[in-house]
Order: sequence, then C-alpha cells, then structure tokens
Amino acid sequence: MKMNIAHKLDAWEKLMRLDKPIGILLLLWPTLWGLWAGGGGMLPHPWVVWIFVLGTVLMRSAGCVVNDWADRKFDGHVARTRERPMVTGAVSSFEALGLATILVVCAFLLILPLNRLVIWLSFPALLLAIIYPFTKRFLAIPQAFLGIAFSFGIPMAFAALQEQVPWQAWALVLGNTFWTIAYDTEYAMVDRPDDLKIGIRTSAITFGRFDVRAVMICYALFLLIMAGLGVNQHYGVVYFCALAIAAGIAAYHYVLIRGRQREECFRAFQHNNWLGATVFAGMVVDHAVRHWAEYPMYLRWLS
Repeated sequence: MKMNIAHKLDAWEKLMRLDKPIGILLLLWPTLWGLWAGGGGMLPHPWVVWIFVLGTVLMRSAGCVVNDWADRKFDGHVARTRERPMVTGAVSSFEALGLATILVVCAFLLILPLNRLVIWLSFPALLLAIIYPFTKRFLAIPQAFLGIAFSFGIPMAFAALQEQVPWQAWALVLGNTFWTIAYDTEYAMVDRPDDLKIGIRTSAITFGRFDVRAVMICYALFLLIMAGLGVNQHYGVVYFCALAIAAGIAAYHYVLIRGRQREECFRAFQHNNWLGATVFAGMVVDHAVRHWAEYPMYLRWLS
C-alpha cells in the first residue's frame, strides 16, 4: 500500500512538472518584473510577493495538468512526452481534473486578501490557462497565446500594488509575449518532426526555415520593449547593464539553435531561466542602489 501511495504521489508530481521547475521559473520571472515595476519606486509588500510566488507555482502546476489532459491522445506519439503519467495510465482523467481543480481553488484562495481588481483579473487568467492547450489545434502560432497566458501575472501584480493596470503593465505583457514566443519556439523546434506527423500546429512549423531568424527577432523586440520600460521608469545603469547581459544570453541561444539540433534547442529553451533571472536581478539591484535604505527592513520581512 505504501508503495502504491508513493508511486501515485510520484505520478502527480510529474503531472504537475514539479520535478522540472523550468516552467514555474519562466512564469515567475515576468510576475516578479511586474511586482517590481508596478511599485512605482516602492518595494512590494513581502506578503504580496509570497502570494504571487505561491500562486505562480499553483497555477503553473494546474496548467501542466490541464495541458496533459488535453494532449493525452497526442503525447504518446511524441518521443519527449510518451512517458507522461496520463499516457502510461499512472493518472486517470478523473484524477487529473480533480487535481487541477484543487490547485486552482488553492490559488484563488491565496489572492482573496488582495483587492477586487486582482480577483476579477484572475478569471481571464484562468480562462487563458484552460484554453491554451487547445490552441495548438487551430492557431498557427499558439506560442503567442501562451505568451499572453504567461503574462497575466503582470497586470495582476500592478493591480495588487496600484489598484489599476496602467499602460506600462500592458507594455510589459507585450514584451513578455515576444520573449515567450522566442523560448517556446526553441522548445517547439525539439518536437517539430513529431508535431508534423500528428498535425499539431506550432510556431516552429509556421516559421519553417525562418524559425531561427524569428526567434532572434522576438528576442530583439523583447529587449527593446524592456529598455523602453526602463527609460520610462527612470531605471539606472545597473538595469541597462543587465539588459546587455540578457542580450548576450540571447546571442548565445543563436549559437545553440542555428544548427536546429534537438538537444541544443532544448538547452537554449532551458537557458532562458538565466535570461529572465538576469532582467529581474537588474531591476532589484538597480532599485536597491537608488533606495538602499529600504532594503535592510525588507530583508528582515522576507526572512
């Protein structure tokens, strides 16, 4: 019995991708950008940060469960996904839907202490997360839809801090959408041969022989928007140095993906964690340099 429980917990962990946290991190970085950019020069309250961090983990986990439920008839035909729990039968459809429901309810309970605007924004955020897995059936570039879904923590963060969603939040959403298209196209390049066989649509297929060029254009647009946001927010040299490092990371990804080898494309995708972390570090350090007196008390709150 103990072994059965252990196997079931392991299957649920894999279904939620908790054993592969890269997706959580790629969702978390733009949410944290929103919290720091939305503060208008003020640090976000530590409790708000924790709510958004935990909410990101819960919603990313729920999104993975819904994605695997939606793709349960396709994943067995893709080399990278044929061992997923719903394909092997380790988790049933009923269990998956129940688990997704529990995760979504927990995430919703987390935001109840925040203002009404955040709560209202959570509904389109949930709708986007549910719809995304099905967009691969009919959208030429479903990665753009994923980018919007992965960006909804940004307006929610601004709403939590300002009780409004200014244009800067939507500019950040646009920038993050370009970044998402870039890294998820790298991800799609890994599965392109299998996706072509089963009829799934992806940006890697739509861009065709221009895939590498499209990825780099999306990186460039992302960095330009982030630079414009930095000018608008009066960020200093530290932030722009971080963007320069992020540009260097993007250039390294070109080296990895230009040969279109599966392993190298997947390496580039995973490496985007460092790009997102670099931009966030630039925001935090730049803010700390300009408002250093606030940080000792803030660090005590976090601990």
